[in-house]
Amino acid sequence: MPETELSYCVVNTSQRELLLRGLDAIARERSGLGFATEVIVLDNGSRDGSAEAAAGHATVDELIALPVRRGKGLNDSELLRRARGRYALLLNEDSELLPGATLALFAALQADPGAACAGAALRRPDGSGQPSAWRFPSTWTALAGALLLPRRVVVQSLGTQTRRVDWAQSAALLVRRAAAVAVDYLDEDFFVYSDEVDFQLRLRQAGWHSLYVPGAVAVHHEQLSTDTVPERRIVEMSRNRDLYMRKHHSAWEARAVRWLTAWTYALRALAALVLPGHSAARYWRHVTASLWPGRGSGLREAAEAYNRAGGGDRAG
Repeated sequence: MPETELSYCVVNTSQRELLLRGLDAIARERSGLGFATEVIVLDNGSRDGSAEAAAGHATVDELIALPVRRGKGLNDSELLRRARGRYALLLNEDSELLPGATLALFAALQADPGAACAGAALRRPDGSGQPSAWRFPSTWTALAGALLLPRRVVVQSLGTQTRRVDWAQSAALLVRRAAAVAVDYLDEDFFVYSDEVDFQLRLRQAGWHSLYVPGAVAVHHEQLSTDTVPERRIVEMSRNRDLYMRKHHSAWEARAVRWLTAWTYALRALAALVLPGHSAARYWRHVTASLWPGRGSGLREAAEAYNRAGGGDRAG
């Protein structure tokens, strides 16, 4: 039996239909590759039939069905540990690979031995582009936002050529497993959001770098809350942004980023009062969450409540 070269690693949280769509895309990708692959699905405590659907899908080689809901950093780390391939393609259940994406990511890491990660270009379901690689968060990137500088100052998923970036989104991220082992995988203190940023910064500190590969494209369905103010996501995003800053920067820099980020969202809240299709309340909740990231109930608490209840609606 040939040695496994690449492992598809999918985390699913109560999104059965999107999971099946993504697995169908993986099956199409596998059929055109000239090397051995495997597919591992980690079902994150779903109770919508997701685990049963994954177990019955012809392309799935291994299913990890968790009895409870856990954080993304922990789940991605478990998949990286379980994978047998030299490379592991981390995917969300709402990421749908377009034809040739796997091979483009694989070729990028094969051609660059110093690269630990290669991120795909993400598209929205309507075909429009979605930023998928950025500079590492810092006081300078927060200041760029506060000064309303063009997004290209911070966004690095630009151009048509493969390029080095600070970090790429883990919705469709190919990881060199030897590099992940060298930095002890992802930090599970990041329940969700900023986990891949911290991971790729630690890889950079260990001498590796990340790539953005525009020749690899994935549709990111991005199943976010449809509420006007998605409270738990905003709280979790702010809390983990602050955790990242406190872990890698000084206390005064973390404080400065809180205020600069809050200012940026305050400007958006003001603009939303007159611009159609924008929620001033949503932006203002970002303001308060940025200033006081320790307050409120986030996705971690929602998962804990979901686990205590033994199921129910999707937490988050």
